[in-house]
Amino acid sequence: MDLKTRTTQIFKKLKKDYPNAKCALNFKNPLELMVATILSAQCTDVRVNIVTPAVFKTYKTAKDYANANPKEFEALIRSTGFYVNKTKSILGACKLIAQKHRGNVPRTLEELVQLPGIGRKTANVILGNAYNTPGIVVDTHVLRLTKRMGLTKNTDPVKVEFDMMKIIPQKNWTIFSHLFTHHGRQICMARKPLCSKCSISSLCPKIGVTVKG
Repeated sequence: MDLKTRTTQIFKKLKKDYPNAKCALNFKNPLELMVATILSAQCTDVRVNIVTPAVFKTYKTAKDYANANPKEFEALIRSTGFYVNKTKSILGACKLIAQKHRGNVPRTLEELVQLPGIGRKTANVILGNAYNTPGIVVDTHVLRLTKRMGLTKNTDPVKVEFDMMKIIPQKNWTIFSHLFTHHGRQICMARKPLCSKCSISSLCPKIGVTVKG
C-alpha cells in the first residue's frame, strides 16, 4: 500500500473515532488563541484553560498586553511554567501587533513567525483555528504518531510538517493535526499505547500488519 493511500485510510478511521475533534484551548478571538497557545508550551491545555479566564478578563486588546506590568502578568500565568519567558513573548508579541498590525493578530505565517515566542507550530494553530487557514500543527503527539505510523522518517517538527503537507490534502491539514493529537492523548500514548483498542492498529508498522485496498 502506498503512503498516501495508507494515510487516507488512517485519516478516515480517526475522523470517525473523533468526529468532534477541535482545538482544546478555550478562546473567543485570534488574540486570545495566540496568548493561550504561547502559554501551552510545556504545559497542559487543561491548566492553560484554568489560567486564561483571569488573563482574558484583565487584558482584552493587544495594547492592554503591551502596557501590562510584567510582574503582575507573571503572577497571573505562573502556574503554566516558564512564566518569565512566556511573559516576555506575549507582551513582546503584543507590542509589535499594536505597533505594526493595528492591534490585529497577523493572518499569514510569514508575519506571525516574526513575533516573539511564535514559531511555525504556534502560527499554524492560530491560522487553522482562528482564521480557517489550513496548517499542520506538529505538537508532541503529532510528532510521535507520524513516526510510529511510518508516515515520516524525520524527527524535526518542521521537516515532519513538510512531509505531511506532501501526503495530506491541504483542506485536511488542520483537522489532521487535531485527530492525531486526540488519538495521541487517548490511545497512542508515549509510554503505554493501547494498541488493542486502536482503530488504526492494522495500518501501523509497529503492529506489523497493513490493510489491503
